[in-house]
Amino acid sequence: NVEPFTTGWKFRPGETEDAMQPGLDDAQWRSLDLPHDWSIEGEFSPDHPATVGGGALPGGIGWYRKSFSLPDGAEGKHVFIEFDGVYQESEVWINGHSLGSRPNGYISFRYELTPFLYRGDSLNLLAVRVDNSNQPNSRWYSGSGIYRDVRLVMTEPVHVAHWGIFVTTPDVSDDQAIVQVETSLRNREAVLQEVEVTTRIMDTAGKEVAVRKDALNLAPGGKGKTQ
Repeated sequence: NVEPFTTGWKFRPGETEDAMQPGLDDAQWRSLDLPHDWSIEGEFSPDHPATVGGGALPGGIGWYRKSFSLPDGAEGKHVFIEFDGVYQESEVWINGHSLGSRPNGYISFRYELTPFLYRGDSLNLLAVRVDNSNQPNSRWYSGSGIYRDVRLVMTEPVHVAHWGIFVTTPDVSDDQAIVQVETSLRNREAVLQEVEVTTRIMDTAGKEVAVRKDALNLAPGGKGKTQ
């Protein structure tokens, strides 16, 4: 299950002490939806550290916060947050727990929220610190902030791994093609799981042109993939 996670954020420029803590009062912070770039809202100047080559706009530090409760059907699921792009040097917290940091601004990433979440109607607090003050750091205008989409992803304990489907076409002609599909799975259960993976290939009209079934035994907490 994938939920868009781009609305209802709070933003504040500059450093803010304890901004990752749920108890912080952010009522006066700016409300906005993602994607967002605070640099483009600034004044152009050749004196900014980004220089003209970086767009002549300010960088700096910014904080984002979002309060949320889990949607219906989340019980028993593993929950992840996925970011398509944050520029740059980001760190992410859930309910005051640091999930990790990402120095590069041109890459997608995700963190698991499951161990730190409040279930039911209780509110959770996701906080993101973005630091684009170390400039110049790009050969073009980069912007600053959470500049691409964000998603909340919920999976069953046995699920397709992140970026777990790999498709190649090693042999292609005018009449036919060989399509190889490799699917990686994860078993988050504490017992062995026997699973069947069905792969279907459809043509442009939506007609099924090929199907394959693979049986896998996934060890407790283990991984496996179709060949």
